Amino acid sequence: QFAAPAAIKRGARARARGAAGRSQTRLGGRGVILASTGGGAPVDADVVRAPRPEYIPNKIDDPNYVRVFDTTLRDGEQSPGATLTSKEKLDIARNLAKLGVDIIEAGFPIASPDDLEAVRNIAKNVGNEPFPDGYVPVICGLSRANKKDIDASWEGVRHAMRPRIHTFIATSKIHMEDKLKKTPDEVVQIAVDAVTYARSLGCEDVEFSPEDAGRSEPAFLHRILTAVVEAGATTLNIPDTVGICLPEEFGALIAGIKANVPGDYVISTHCQNDLGLSTANSLAGVANGARQVECTINGIGERAGNASLEEVAMSIWMRGQESQFFGGYNAYTGINPVYIYPASKMVKDFSGMAVQPHKAIVGANAFAHESGIHQDGMLKNKKTYEIIAPETIGYFRGEDSVGVVMGKHSGRHALSSKLKQLGFPMEGDALNDMFARFKLVAEQKTGGVDDDEIIALATSQEGAAEESIAWKLEDVQVVCGTMGLPTATVKMTGPDAMTRVACSVGSGPVDAAYKAVDELVRVNVELVEYSVTAVVEGIESLAQTRVSIRPDPPLSGGSAMIKSNAQTGAATARSFTATGADTDIVVSSTRAYVACLNRMIAYHASSVSAAEEEAAAAAEEAAAAAEAEAPAAAA
Repeated sequence: QFAAPAAIKRGARARARGAAGRSQTRLGGRGVILASTGGGAPVDADVVRAPRPEYIPNKIDDPNYVRVFDTTLRDGEQSPGATLTSKEKLDIARNLAKLGVDIIEAGFPIASPDDLEAVRNIAKNVGNEPFPDGYVPVICGLSRANKKDIDASWEGVRHAMRPRIHTFIATSKIHMEDKLKKTPDEVVQIAVDAVTYARSLGCEDVEFSPEDAGRSEPAFLHRILTAVVEAGATTLNIPDTVGICLPEEFGALIAGIKANVPGDYVISTHCQNDLGLSTANSLAGVANGARQVECTINGIGERAGNASLEEVAMSIWMRGQESQFFGGYNAYTGINPVYIYPASKMVKDFSGMAVQPHKAIVGANAFAHESGIHQDGMLKNKKTYEIIAPETIGYFRGEDSVGVVMGKHSGRHALSSKLKQLGFPMEGDALNDMFARFKLVAEQKTGGVDDDEIIALATSQEGAAEESIAWKLEDVQVVCGTMGLPTATVKMTGPDAMTRVACSVGSGPVDAAYKAVDELVRVNVELVEYSVTAVVEGIESLAQTRVSIRPDPPLSGGSAMIKSNAQTGAATARSFTATGADTDIVVSSTRAYVACLNRMIAYHASSVSAAEEEAAAAAEEAAAAAEAEAPAAAA
């Protein structure tokens, strides 16, 4: 079930292209060669690398290989404000597959009908789209250690070629006594029952996590892990749930499990970043025998976040061949680093979670040099201060970005090619809408449209790429200045295709525009965050506005507006984030606000619809069962 088709052998990707003008640059690190056409991230680039081992759930034939488990769509989305639509989750999952992650944790299916549908959608699509070398990501769903959660998880992932159920229960003393109110014996039995039940559904790939393993008693940890392996667990994930471990301590924890838990299984790490040690702890885990690392793009996640995929992957890419640091092994992953930057940009813009400028690998300053001494060295030899060439991760500086210059004379085909190159492929209505907005911007600029500006337009959620457009902004006009009351007039087309106009005043032009929009949409919301940034340098730069809103009062709108925490079960108000882009700050701001409202309305509608369908299906099953029992009762 998990092997690639016989006709497709695993190994280096070899896609037939024949594209003219392709150049190859050896960038170092396990003989990786990146193919580039120039002018942005080469999204169709191949990586010539050591073969990816055949996927077997409970073992890896090559002891040097480290699986990458991405949980951006589950743990990452638990970040306050990081609500993603189903389409955005699918787009991110497709980019993760291009990136080469081994496992995609697509969500927490029991959380809501919408979450279940998103996981199912990813499983049916990304989980059934093998690459030419036979690689297809495992699609995983999280569940607590109970049948209802596991059933929901299996329903979500079972459509994938390689489905996985991930179940967990807390094992630290404080969690067992104060949260679960269970004895150690009861916790072991619950864990065994959960794994046994997951396997009974036909799932041959089951991951088990002892929550808060970093604070669990080692002897009890070994006991429960041994029991779940005997019950059929194929991966043992060891979470430092509160990020309290030091690297040496976490490495010893992994080594102890490897030495004291018998059986065939893969050890995994899941390190939170509360002390800023998630990457270091993950690498310490690999050095001591872990062969799966759980992480997220940009390190997003609860509290201080998770281990950053780009940091872990590039650390192994750069230093994995130095076996003295990796337990005597030459560690490597299946990650194609040229997709890192496009994936980072997509997650940042879709989630609304900004990347700090000095963030390792993908931060805006990661490849910037201001010190005179550093600049002098860079001019003489870039390797004096850069251990990684930016093009390695798909980021091209001005001097490297040669090729097609996008401007007002560029056509739809050129834009389509550029979008694909940047990692945002579009077609149909989405491309038409994007092209119209691109032309409007290009006509206002004397120079070309920068790649970052194209990405800003592509990720601006006001356009037709949204799953459901309830309201469309047609026009916004403002009057403001040092004297008089700021006034805004907006014209919008509603869900009934009727065009309406509203006028309002406010403390400033943006506030006035938002109040005018509220006059038409009539949804009570609270503005949680508002920020505007210039996408590139210069007076002609696009302004990108990021807006976050939530229902007012916070928990109004029913269960669809509540986000459940997978670990704690705590309910928090679901907030919605969107971006808008335009050369005019007021227009950019209004587009972002309308996009936020549309996302909230669409999310609520889809959740209610999914819940109604689920209730109807349950009612039909109950009626059928009652009908079947009636003859027996009569007899």
